Amino acid sequence: MSHPLAKVHRMSELVEPIGAITFSEVPNEEFLALGMRSYWDGYFAGRAAPLGLAPAEVVHAVFYNFADGEVARHIPWVWGKITPQEALAVRERGSAAALRLRIGELADSAGLVRVADLATRAAVSAPTEGRALYAGLRALEVPEEPVARLWHAATLLREHRGDGHNIALVAHGIGGTEAHVLMALSLGMRAEEFGRIHHLPKAQLAAVVDGLRGRGLVDAAGGFTDAGREIKERIEALTDELAVQAYDVLSVDELDELIAGLEPIAVAVQATAS
Repeated sequence: MSHPLAKVHRMSELVEPIGAITFSEVPNEEFLALGMRSYWDGYFAGRAAPLGLAPAEVVHAVFYNFADGEVARHIPWVWGKITPQEALAVRERGSAAALRLRIGELADSAGLVRVADLATRAAVSAPTEGRALYAGLRALEVPEEPVARLWHAATLLREHRGDGHNIALVAHGIGGTEAHVLMALSLGMRAEEFGRIHHLPKAQLAAVVDGLRGRGLVDAAGGFTDAGREIKERIEALTDELAVQAYDVLSVDELDELIAGLEPIAVAVQATAS
């Protein structure tokens, strides 16, 4: 069954805050307590753990959008402090605890159990070919506890879409740092103001922007051209198309039920974000 792309896109908006809770304070504190030097040590340990002891070059390729050398500052150093199996356990425990804190009474509702079950059905149903990070997550055991299961399903769906987004970027000839520049512009920000790339050396970031300008995607003032805006829209549309397969297992009514059930959870997560 092929669902409308508008519903598939809506699912991405709903699973994003639930899956991204992994990068919040509670999991971060757990990683720091185990010897991580910084937030980014915990980030790379937790997110790369499904890939096992993959070298930095592989993690860089799979994650796609980090500047050269950024991954290598953390991988493999983190594996001298914690194993991938330990990182997975810390990540799940901390993420489930953070999600429970954010959503309050919803955590113990019958509705959450149903939503977790529907989300999990979708999350474990998509093909893994060409989706390295999603495949690594699919190889993990699904948690039994409902809040942890919902977080796990949201993470699977988030990374499945993320793998597809990388495919769309490659298909349109957009590199990882270039993708962040385009995202910044789509948010009405200049590249040097965007959190994921503002720390890069000015000359390095300027070279990326100049490259996009040379392709006619960025104008002289550093903003979108019509061509730049169009390619960003095409990439997002293709990303939605590539995410459809994750929801084919659900009927129309089931997907509508999942969207309706996720909405108050996602709202609660975002409302209580620090």
